[in-house]
Amino acid sequence: MSADEILLGVGLTVALAVGSQILASRLRIPSLIVLLPAGFAAGAVTDAVRPDQLMGPAFSPLVSLSVALILYDAGLGLDLRHLKGATRSVVVRLIVLGVLLTAGTVMALGPALYGVPFAIACMIGVILVVSGPTVVAPLLDHVRPSDKVRRVLMWEGSLVDPVGGILGAVVFHSLISGGFRTGHGFRSAYFFAGLALGLAGGLAGAALLWFTLRRLRLGETLGTLAQLATVVVVAAGCDMVFDDTGLIAAIVTGLIVANLPGFAMPARRPFFETLVQLIIGLLFVSISATVTPKSVVPVLLPTLALVAVLVLLVRPLIAVLSTAGTELAAPERAFLGWMAPRGIVAAATATTFSASLTAAGRRGAGTILPVTFLVIVGTVLVYALTARPVAAGLGLARPTRARPLLVGGEPWVVDLARSLRTAGLDVLMWAGLAHERDRITEAGIELAAGELMAAATDPQARLEGVTAAFLLTDDDDFNALASIVMRDSVDGPVYRIGPPPDGRGVVAPYAAGDTLFGAGLLRHALVARHGQGARFLVQPASVPPPPGSATLFVVRRDGRLAPVTAALPVTAGEGDTLILLGPATATGTEPAG
Repeated sequence: MSADEILLGVGLTVALAVGSQILASRLRIPSLIVLLPAGFAAGAVTDAVRPDQLMGPAFSPLVSLSVALILYDAGLGLDLRHLKGATRSVVVRLIVLGVLLTAGTVMALGPALYGVPFAIACMIGVILVVSGPTVVAPLLDHVRPSDKVRRVLMWEGSLVDPVGGILGAVVFHSLISGGFRTGHGFRSAYFFAGLALGLAGGLAGAALLWFTLRRLRLGETLGTLAQLATVVVVAAGCDMVFDDTGLIAAIVTGLIVANLPGFAMPARRPFFETLVQLIIGLLFVSISATVTPKSVVPVLLPTLALVAVLVLLVRPLIAVLSTAGTELAAPERAFLGWMAPRGIVAAATATTFSASLTAAGRRGAGTILPVTFLVIVGTVLVYALTARPVAAGLGLARPTRARPLLVGGEPWVVDLARSLRTAGLDVLMWAGLAHERDRITEAGIELAAGELMAAATDPQARLEGVTAAFLLTDDDDFNALASIVMRDSVDGPVYRIGPPPDGRGVVAPYAAGDTLFGAGLLRHALVARHGQGARFLVQPASVPPPPGSATLFVVRRDGRLAPVTAALPVTAGEGDTLILLGPATATGTEPAG
C-alpha cells in the first residue's frame, strides 16, 4: 500500500473510533453498539480501513499489547478489599464454571452447527469464555445496578480475560504442534506454565513500577509514562515466550500497584482513561473491519442459535450454580445470570488464532473470526437492550436521576441539599465537624460514612453511585485542593464554591478550574445573602423567576443535574426544574423541602 493509502486508512480508523463514541454518548447508549457496526460497514465498503493490510504482521502483536494496557487499567480499578466473603466465592465459581460450561457447550454444538472439526470447535469454545471490562463496564454504567452486583461482574470480567487468553493459546499450540483429538492433545502443563509466566511477569512489572514510582519519585507525567512503558515491556516479553501470557502479567501488575501500600501512584486521569478509551475504539473498529460480509453470511443463523443457547441456558445455569448457598439475594443472583457479554479479548484472540490456523491449512479455521464477531455483536445487543429493564424489574437498578454529594455542613449548605431533594434528587452529604453532621442528620439528609473523604482522596478509590461532587465548606483551600484530588474518585464532575476575591487562602485564590454560580455568587456573597433571609426556591422552569433571584441549578426532566458555573451558564428547557436563590428581602420564607 502507498503512503497516502496508509494515511487515509489510519485517519478513517481514528475518526470512526472517536466519532462512534461521541455519537453513542449523545444517544446515551453503550459505545459498542455503534463501534461494531461502524467498523464492519467500513471494512465492507472500503479497503482503506483494513488494519490487517495497513500494518501487516504487526497487527496481531499491536492488538495484544493494546489489550494488555486495557487490562492493566482494569487491574488498577480492582480493590482487593471488596473481594471477600460472598463476592470472592461467587467470582471464583463464575470463572471456573463459566469456563467449563461455556467452552463445553460450544465444543459440543460447534461441529453440528458449523460443520467444523472438533479441534476448531474447541478453539471457538475457549475464545468465547471471556467477557471483559471493555464491555461489562459500559453496560454497568448504563444500567447502574447495586454495588455488590457491579463488583462481582467487574471482577469476573477482568479476571476471566487472561484465563481465556491462556486457554486459547494452549489449544492453539496443541493444534499446531500435534493435532487435537478427543481426550488427547490438550497440554495442561502448558496452561499452568503460562499462568506461572504471567504471574512472574506481573511481579516483575510491579517491581519495576515500585522502583520508578517509589525510589525515583517520578512526577505525574514521567510516572504515567513509566507505567505505559512497563506494561508494554513486560507484556511483550511474556508474549514472546508464550502467547497471551502478557495479559496475565498486565492485570497482575495493575492489581499489585493498586492494592500494595507504599506506591506513589500518579493520577490515572486523564491520561489512562483517555488512552484506554481511544484504544477500545480503535480495536473494535479495526477488528470489525477485518470481518467480511462473505464470511458472515454462512454462519449467521447457526450463530444466532448459539447466542440463544449461551444467553438463555448456559449463563443462567452458571449463575445458579455459582451463587447457590451464598448470601446474595434472589434478584442479585438473577441479574448475574443475565450479564455475560463478550468483548475485545475474544475479538483479539480470534483475530490472531484464526489467521494463523488458516495459514497452517486447518479446515474450518476461517469460521473462528466471523463466529466470534457475531457472538460479540449478539451478546452486546441482547444485554445492552435488556439489562436496564431486567435490573429495574428486579429492583437492582439505581434511578437515572443524579446523586450529588454535597461536602459541607453550614446552614446554607443543608438548606441547599433540602432544595435539591425537593427537586427529586437523591442527595448525599458529608461534613467533618460533629455539630455539622448532627445538623445534616436532623435535616433528614443521608449522611455519608465518616471515612468518605479518606476514600475520596485515594487515587485508586471510587465513590460508587455519586454522579457529581460539590465542595461547599467554609475552607476555600480545602475546597480547591479536594476539587483536584477527588476528580479520580468521582464518576462525574467535581465543583467548588468560589473563594472571595480578597481571600487570604494559600491555594484557593490561585487554583485553576471552573467555580460554581459565577463571580456574583462567591462563597462570602452567598453566605451573606442567606444570612439576610434569602432562601433557596424550587420551581418549574416555565414559571418566571422572582425579581432579584439567581439561578443555581437546573434539574433536567430526566433527573440530570446541571449547575450554573462561572464559565457555563445553563439554559432551562421545557419540563426542567430550577433551583434558585431568592431575594434577600424574602425573610419570611421557609427553606425549601
